[in-house]
Amino acid sequence: MERELNTPTSGLPGDVGPAGPGGAADQDGQALFLDLLLRDAPAVEYERPVLRARANGEDPEVVAALEATKLTALRVRSVMRDRQRRESELGALFETANDLAGMRSLDQVLRAIVGRARNLLRTDIAYLTLSDPEAGGTYMRMTSGSVSASFQRLRLAHGKGLGGLVATTALPYVTANYFADPRFEHAENIDHAVREEGLVAILGVPLKMNGRDVGVLFAANRRERPFAHSEVALLSSLATHAAIAIDSANLIDDTRRALDELHTVNERLQRHTASVERSAAAHDRLTDLVLRGGGVREVAAAVAEVLGGTVLIHDATSEESVTATPQGVVERTARGGAPWDSGNGDLAEAVRTSLASGRAVRSGGAWVASAAAGNEPLGTLVLRGVELDSTDQRVLERAAMVTALLLLMRRSVSETEHRVRGDLLDELLEVPARDPASLRQRAALLRADLEAPHVLVVAEAPGGDPGRLRSAATHVAETTGGLAGSRSGRLVLALPGTDASAVGRRVADELSAAVNGPVTAGAGGPTNGPEAFREAFAEASRCLQTLRALGREGDVATTGDLGFSGLLLSQERDVPGFVSAALGPLLEYDARRGTLLVETLRAYFAAGGNLSRAKDELHIHVNTVAQRLERIGQLIGADWQHPDRALELQLALHLHGLLDRGVDLGGS
Repeated sequence: MERELNTPTSGLPGDVGPAGPGGAADQDGQALFLDLLLRDAPAVEYERPVLRARANGEDPEVVAALEATKLTALRVRSVMRDRQRRESELGALFETANDLAGMRSLDQVLRAIVGRARNLLRTDIAYLTLSDPEAGGTYMRMTSGSVSASFQRLRLAHGKGLGGLVATTALPYVTANYFADPRFEHAENIDHAVREEGLVAILGVPLKMNGRDVGVLFAANRRERPFAHSEVALLSSLATHAAIAIDSANLIDDTRRALDELHTVNERLQRHTASVERSAAAHDRLTDLVLRGGGVREVAAAVAEVLGGTVLIHDATSEESVTATPQGVVERTARGGAPWDSGNGDLAEAVRTSLASGRAVRSGGAWVASAAAGNEPLGTLVLRGVELDSTDQRVLERAAMVTALLLLMRRSVSETEHRVRGDLLDELLEVPARDPASLRQRAALLRADLEAPHVLVVAEAPGGDPGRLRSAATHVAETTGGLAGSRSGRLVLALPGTDASAVGRRVADELSAAVNGPVTAGAGGPTNGPEAFREAFAEASRCLQTLRALGREGDVATTGDLGFSGLLLSQERDVPGFVSAALGPLLEYDARRGTLLVETLRAYFAAGGNLSRAKDELHIHVNTVAQRLERIGQLIGADWQHPDRALELQLALHLHGLLDRGVDLGGS
C-alpha cells in the first residue's frame, strides 16, 4: 500500500470533473469507482472523488455515500489483488511442479527448488538443508544467492538454530530478526555463518517425504522483513512439491545406481563367463596337446592364443627358451641361461616365489608361473602384455603343470634314449664284430647310420660340472644323429663327419659354452664302418693323452695336428703327409725358384746352428747363409728354431732324405 500511495496522480485519465450547476456531481460515484477498478488504478486515485466532492461543497450525505463506495471499491480491489497474487503463485507453483517433474538429476532438482523459492518470495537468498541419518543433524545441500563459503558448508546440530527447530518440530518458523529471536537455541558456528552471510529475516519450512522429515527449505533477507502467512503457505507448498521431486530424483538415482550395479555385475558375469570359456578351451587344448605328444613349443603357442600376450617358456633342463605371440609367431632361443639370470632381480624373485607357492605371481608387467616336479624346477612360464583375472591365472598355472609334465616325459624318454645310445656306443667300442647287423638295426632306431663316416671325439673338462657336460654332449649327439657315452671317466662322442679336426673343434666349443670352462679333446677318424669305431676311439684317446702330457689344456687335436707326435701315435703313419706339413713351403719354394733352402736348413742343423760351419758345408758366403735362414723363417714361421719345432723339422728333413733315397717307410 505504501508504494501505491506514493504513485503520482496528475494527468491520469478518469479524473472527476468540476461540479455542475447547482453543486450536483458530474457523474454517478459508483460508475466512477467501477471505472477505477477496471483500470486497476492506484489506491490514491480512489481518494480523489471524495476530496473533490468535499472541495465542491457537496452534501454530507453525498460525501458519506462516496466514502462508503470508496471503501467498498478498495476492499474489492484488495480481494482482486489477492486473487491475482494467488493465481500468480499457483501458476508459479504449477510451472515449478511441471519443471521439477521433468528433471532427473537430484542436483538439478535441488538447484531449481532454491532458485524458484528465491524468485517467488523475492528474497536475497534461499537455501536447503538435508538430514544426515548417519552423523545426525542437517547439512547445507544447496544455496542460491549465497556469498559465504562457510555458510555453504554449514552443518546444523540436532535442535540448533532456526533450522534445527523446524527439523525437530516439523513446523514452519519465521523470524524477522534472527539474532534478536529467543525462540530457538543459538549455536556459535551457526550464528557465525549467518552473520558472515549477513542474514537477518529467515523463513524455514519442513521438507516431508513419505511422512518423515528429510530437510528444511529456507528463504531469507539481509534486512528485517515480516513474512506474511501467504508467503509461509507459498513456501510450504513449494516445499511439498520439492519433497515429491526430491523423492522422484532419489528414486531415479537409486534406479540409475541399481542399473549401473546391474550393468557392472553383468559385465563381471560376462568376463567371468568368458574366463570360464577360455579356461575350458585351454583345458581341452592342453589335454589334446599332451595326448598328441606336443612339446613346449606347442604349449607356448596355446597359452599365447588363449590368454593373449607374449609367452616365454624357459626349459631349465635344456637351457632353451621358446617365445610365442598371439599372432602365432613362435621362436626358439639358443641354449643359455634364463633371461632373468642377467640382472632382472624382480623377475628372478618372482620365479622363486612361484616355485615356493606353486601359484602364478605378478612381477611388474609380467605374470610368472613355475613348472616344477615337487621342489625341482623344470621350467618357467613368463606372460607379458595382458592382465589376468583369477580364472586366467589358473589357466597359466595349469599350463605350467602341463609344461612340467611334458618336460618330465621328455626327460624320461631322453634318459632312456641316452642310455640306449651309450650302450650302443659301448658295444661298438668293446666288441664291434659281435653282431654287426644287430648294431646297424639298433642304430637305425636312433636315426644313426653306422655306415656313414664318423669322427670319434674323447673330451674332458676337469673343472666343469659333469652333469652339464654329459647333458651338452647328449644334446650334440641327438641333434647331429650321433652317439654319446662315457668310458673311464671321459666323455666319448661318435658324430657323423669326415673332417676330424673340424668336428673336434665344434664339439669342444659347444661343451666349453655349456660348462663355461676349457674342454680338452682328442679326435680320431673318420671311420669306414662299425668295425673302425674302436680304432678311431683309440686314436682319439691317444691324442687326448698327448695333449695332457704336453700341457695343452683346452686344446683340440688329431694325429695330424700333433706333428711328429701324431706321426708316432698314428696306426697308419702318413710319412709323406708329415714331411709335407713340416717342410711343404720350403719344398715348394725350392721347386719353383731353383733355390736350396731345404739343403741350407739341413746343413744348418748338421752344423749345430753354427753359421761358419754351415757356410763351409755349403761352400757359400756366411751372409748368404743368413739370408737363406731369414727366408726360411718367413716361409715356415719365426718359431722354427724353438726346440720342439726344431726337433720336428729335423725329423722331417731326415724322413725326406730317406724318401728321396727310395726307402719304404709305410703309408707312403
